[in-house]
Amino acid sequence: MNVTLSRLFPLLIFATGLKAAEWHVALRGNDAAAGSAVAPLRTIQRAAELAQAGDVITVHCGVYRERINPPRGGTSEKQRIVYRAAPGEKVEIKGSEVIKGWVKLQQDTWKVEIPNAFFGSFNPYQVLLQGDWFDPRGRQHHPGAVYLNGQWLAEAARLEEVLEPAGATGLWFGQVDPDHTTIRAQFKGVDPNQQQVEINVRQTVFYPDRPGRNFITVRGFELSQAATPWAPPTAEQIGLLGTHWSKGWLIESNRISYSVCCGIALGKYGDQWDNTSANTAEGYVKTIQRALQNGWDKETVGHHLVRNNVISHCEQAGIVGSLGAAFSTISANSIHDIHVRGLFSGAEMAGIKIHAAIDTCICGNHIYRTCRGLWLDWMAQGTSVSGNLFHDNAGEDLFVEVDHGPFLADNNLFLSRTSLRDMSEGGAYAHNLFAGLITTSPEPSRYTPFLLAHSTAVAGLEKIQGGDDRFYNNLFLGNGATSPARAQPSTRNRGWETGYGLGIYDNCALPLRTGGNVFLGGAQPSADETACVSESAPAAQAQIFEDGRRFVLRLTSNPVWRRAPTQRVTTALLGRTKVAGVRYENPDGSPLQVNRDYFGKKRSRAHPCPGPFESRGGVPSTFTVWGE
Repeated sequence: MNVTLSRLFPLLIFATGLKAAEWHVALRGNDAAAGSAVAPLRTIQRAAELAQAGDVITVHCGVYRERINPPRGGTSEKQRIVYRAAPGEKVEIKGSEVIKGWVKLQQDTWKVEIPNAFFGSFNPYQVLLQGDWFDPRGRQHHPGAVYLNGQWLAEAARLEEVLEPAGATGLWFGQVDPDHTTIRAQFKGVDPNQQQVEINVRQTVFYPDRPGRNFITVRGFELSQAATPWAPPTAEQIGLLGTHWSKGWLIESNRISYSVCCGIALGKYGDQWDNTSANTAEGYVKTIQRALQNGWDKETVGHHLVRNNVISHCEQAGIVGSLGAAFSTISANSIHDIHVRGLFSGAEMAGIKIHAAIDTCICGNHIYRTCRGLWLDWMAQGTSVSGNLFHDNAGEDLFVEVDHGPFLADNNLFLSRTSLRDMSEGGAYAHNLFAGLITTSPEPSRYTPFLLAHSTAVAGLEKIQGGDDRFYNNLFLGNGATSPARAQPSTRNRGWETGYGLGIYDNCALPLRTGGNVFLGGAQPSADETACVSESAPAAQAQIFEDGRRFVLRLTSNPVWRRAPTQRVTTALLGRTKVAGVRYENPDGSPLQVNRDYFGKKRSRAHPCPGPFESRGGVPSTFTVWGE
């Protein structure tokens, strides 16, 4: 087939409507080829330009250094455009390029000069990280990065730092003049010309340049090394892989790593108002208003499914989404090593950080070694946080900020030092294991939205008074020490309260609804709680350890658990939230019930076991809580 006919071939198939096409891409291919298994294309982007709704793009083994910008999406769930790694083949897509020609300066420090034309219109060593709620910590940061054999070095704050002997983690420093970009880097004990050294050159790896590229599947790839920008909720959110304000993406079974800021972005479009909110709540309220004017509703945005991915080594968030993650499901992902370097800071960093998780299910994920596990900020309404494993997070496992509810957290293992940071109201917590501290505070200075049920329509704005939460059938572990006297409920709205158990809620303006909880090791019930079990000693313990590819929980239980007066948690039991006046129910409006445990085992209807496991076994007990 000649070149002219090969380029007409996809158009003929699409025009005649014979059947959906499968486009093959391989390193041995040619972008002028037919795109068949025997005559594959060379680049994924060329296949993206040819693919139409219903088509499949199959990419064969190898390393592809390109940015995929899908020019169109599918038309429905059944007529998707599917990008997939060939079954059983390792396919890497990188935002970096290999760099040779390093010249040794002194000790472990080497230098390379790169013509600016090499970077095209985007030079990540010239652009600064900046934006709303970004904290540079008194220095400059760039989205560029240098990698030695797949591991990234840290950007030095000053040139002098990179000229010193290398420490455990090497440093790099970039300078850009009108013609060249000069990078100096520390390579301890090795010649970088004899190793694989890569640098970021692309802002993203898989991201459409326009909103509304719907119904795209991305499956089975290893995507890494992107110069992603800071992604606040008030600006366009660009991740290493991102949906760009679209609908119905399926992102599954990928490995996503080494993004300077965000791994997966499910968030907002960009406009002239990006990063102009002056870090104020009022600025985000205006962002929501503009989004509604631009068609933010249940029919056009969200409904993504993000599952079975491994996301690591991102310095802002593993998954981020402002407004655009509504009506989505984020499940069975392993997210770890997020913001562990801590070179910069800001208000948008977590394993998962979602604004407006409306009717969004965040379930069955494993989130560990992050700055903070899951952060639900603004308009977590109809949200389900179910069956997640959190541990070894530097901050709290779950932070709910200025949400009016209703939202439900059930069957979660909160195993870090701080389990919950609650700056919201209207949450329901059922059958969780709280092994760490809980901290709570009202937020009287910010008026934030609550919505019509199962909708993006704003019903009103209200401040956070604190309380109006439900806690049923949870297991609270204290530190084993004699607990101080319970705080008295006479002083309210006086700032953060921190402790083990629910006694810290005694100063909240709105009362709790509780029942069937177990408090061990000094964890304190709330002042009004009577239908519970509370034992100061012996202290219960929860320890998690890694055993090969498994994570195993060793839980020292106590026979006292069996006396907890539990009941089935249902829509009828939970009632309606105080502010929004909305029921706790499923996204389709049907009544909910927490009738299965962490492992999916059916719970007793009359007397379910407190905590995440429907088990009344002996002491101690071990559970494989993640992996094979």
